[in-house]
Amino acid sequence: MAEKNYYETLGVTKNSTADEIKKAYRKLALEWHPDRHQGSDKESAEKKFKEINEAYQVLSDPNKRQSYDRFGQAGVGGASGNPFAGAGGQWGPFSYSYSQGGQNPFGGFDFGDPVDIFEQFFGGARTPRKPRYSFRVSFLDAALGAEKIVEIEGKKKTIKIPAGVDNGSRIDFPDFQLTIEVAPSADFQREGSDIYGATYVPFSTMALGGTADIKTIHGIVSVKIRAATKSGATMRLKGKGAKQLRGSAHGDHYVTLHVEVPEKMSREQRGIINDLKKSGF
Repeated sequence: MAEKNYYETLGVTKNSTADEIKKAYRKLALEWHPDRHQGSDKESAEKKFKEINEAYQVLSDPNKRQSYDRFGQAGVGGASGNPFAGAGGQWGPFSYSYSQGGQNPFGGFDFGDPVDIFEQFFGGARTPRKPRYSFRVSFLDAALGAEKIVEIEGKKKTIKIPAGVDNGSRIDFPDFQLTIEVAPSADFQREGSDIYGATYVPFSTMALGGTADIKTIHGIVSVKIRAATKSGATMRLKGKGAKQLRGSAHGDHYVTLHVEVPEKMSREQRGIINDLKKSGF
């Protein structure tokens, strides 16, 4: 039997946050719930619904997800049960009942919010939600982690920002939840755990080779520049990116090299450049 890809099943990636995975699951589970399909379509919907829930059970559990990322299905014991045994059950964060009557349980309701639909039909009464707050952190604090003092409901609290959080990441605390907003950086851009930047290198170093100091989120790193390096070339500094939110690994830092053109030059420097120009260099 072919190895299942739980990330593809939910339409997410390995870098997706827990909140993104939960949103994807809610959307798909609502779409493929068997009670929304009739006739010959119901059988395929049942199969799809089972696959969606199986994927969510693994990816929503940090320990199972880590094992799956390392070992595949073998790390989580493969499939996990039949969601349609009996008249009902519990899958992911939602309970459900599997009706045989053939009526559409969603008639007359607005489908604007999948969460509300599940709470109305599959989860019973809504449980109280924690207060949610938005918290803005610097680019470096998001990539490397930090401790911050915040004021929540008039009380100061020391909170830990995990290394690797990104825009939209949510952090659960016992009595509240924070949604992270990451401030942009003038020096770097980020994609997942990889960092992108640029630096200017003297023409002599680009032409003849040498070393250059590269600014990273971990500090200055001295790298070797090969002779005849063209402007616009990109170098990869392995492990110098942001920490991955789960696990201990780091992404990489990619730096684009540009030729540095001085704004002011001495008469001697201009003379040297003119000589090079005349020689066709």
